[in-house]
Amino acid sequence: MIAFVRGTVASVGSDQVVIDVGGVGLALLRGPRTLTDLRPGTHAQVATALVVREDSLTLFGFADEDERQAFEQLQTVTGIGPRTAQAILAVLTVDQLRTAVAGDDLATLSKPPGIGRKGAARIALELKDR
Repeated sequence: MIAFVRGTVASVGSDQVVIDVGGVGLALLRGPRTLTDLRPGTHAQVATALVVREDSLTLFGFADEDERQAFEQLQTVTGIGPRTAQAILAVLTVDQLRTAVAGDDLATLSKPPGIGRKGAARIALELKDR
């Protein structure tokens, strides 16, 4: 697991940021609301999650450790992968997600694209005790 990266911001795109860590440019995928304050040439430390697949190693970047933990918890829900978890966090803040899960608020949980009523119910049920 790569818990964070620290270095100089090399570039910022709409869906990723590249951080120069000791001469190696690490591309971190990010949501539209995450890491928006990073600017090229500045120094940054970013919480990350490494997703290992058969054909790829993908680093996801987060505003803070709390957001990273929510991302990882979302992936424990049946049918939720890293892209869907990232889409959920693009629409809901971590606090909104917690409140919706605790209150079985299916309307809020079904706001992210790709999450219907059944998916929202599954998220609420499987994350309720976490």
